[in-house]
Amino acid sequence: MNLSSDKPDKLDLRILNELRLDGRIANADLAARVGLSESACLRRVRRLEEQGYIERYTAKLSLAKLGWGMSVMVRITLKSQADRELRAFERAVSAVPEITECFLTTGEADYILRVLARDAADIERVHSSVLTKLPGVARVESSFVLREIVSGGAPPLERGR
Repeated sequence: MNLSSDKPDKLDLRILNELRLDGRIANADLAARVGLSESACLRRVRRLEEQGYIERYTAKLSLAKLGWGMSVMVRITLKSQADRELRAFERAVSAVPEITECFLTTGEADYILRVLARDAADIERVHSSVLTKLPGVARVESSFVLREIVSGGAPPLERGR
C-alpha cells in the first residue's frame, strides 16, 4: 500500500479483487496469486480491513435450499419524509428478518426493500401483517423476482471497468 496515502495501490487492488472472488482464500494462496510474501500480503489485508476497504467477510447462502421460495422487491412510499419518520421506518425495517435489503431511494417510492418469503401465503402474511404496519407507510407496491441475473456482485475496483 502506498504509505503516503490511504488510497489502495495496484497490489492492494489485486488483493481486493482476489478476496471479492473468494473471501475464504488462504493467505498463502492469496500471496502467491498477487506475487507477495505471505507476511507482506497479510499486512496489506489487515491494513485494508483497518482502513475500511474490507468491511466484512460473508457467505452467499442458497435461498432455495434454506426454504425461501420467493423473493419480492417492494417499493414503499411514506406519508412523510420528515427525518423522524424516516428514522422510525428504518429502525422498524431493521428488525424484520424477512427484509434482507433496504434502500432509501429517489423517485416515486421512498424505499426499495428485498423481502424473502417461503411461498405465496407467506408473502401475503408479510405484506398484511408486517409491511403495511411499518411506521408511516402510505403505499406498498411489490414485484416478484422471477430470476436473479446479478446478485451480490462486488463493485468494480477501477473506474470505467
